[in-house]
Amino acid sequence: MRRIGIGQGIILAFLLALLIGTGIFAISAWTSTGNVVISEQGWLAIGLGTFFSLIIGCSLVALTFYSSRHGYDDAVDEFRDSRSREQAKWMAERENKSLGPRRDP
Repeated sequence: MRRIGIGQGIILAFLLALLIGTGIFAISAWTSTGNVVISEQGWLAIGLGTFFSLIIGCSLVALTFYSSRHGYDDAVDEFRDSRSREQAKWMAERENKSLGPRRDP
């Protein structure tokens, strides 16, 4: 198992502090509104809003993975593959010229 570097440790500590701060803020905001009564329609609105937000977020992440896996995110360049092959062939020829003729043992 790899050890965590100093940079990764700083980032991890910052994110942990941010998480703790967010939790403290959420708890203080929740308890400061202790006298507020939420009706059944309010709880229904909160529940439906949370549910549909999760559905939309998960769907967008799933679509991102799907499009990435099936090549929809690739650059549109009809000459890209032929240029890559030509460049690889040119590099191989250049390397063979610099090494000279091969001698097989």
